[in-house]
Amino acid sequence: MDKKTLEEIKQELLNQKETILSSAREKENLGIVSEELSDTVDRSSAETDRNLMLKIKDRDSKLLLKIDQALKKFDNNTYGVCDECGNKISVGRLKARPMAELCIDCKEEREKEELSDAVE
Repeated sequence: MDKKTLEEIKQELLNQKETILSSAREKENLGIVSEELSDTVDRSSAETDRNLMLKIKDRDSKLLLKIDQALKKFDNNTYGVCDECGNKISVGRLKARPMAELCIDCKEEREKEELSDAVE
């Protein structure tokens, strides 16, 4: 993979990271209203919103971890190498999913295994 493509992908990872962090800061600034809500519908709505925010935070935390792992691979020159088989991950896959850890063959194999485990 050429240096220009690598740099573009790295910049995309950094942009995604900044977007997630900015969004998290905005959500923190909104806060959760602590005043007692008298209406059952209001309480239910507030609880639903709170649960949704927790799910989003969890998803964002996992994504940030994957982004940070990918950025570390840039530092130790292992970016674009499949964690499972050691082969190169295609440029197309890395452009579509810059934090990809597996080549498409290993990813498909893992998904088949997960599917068969779920069926059993």
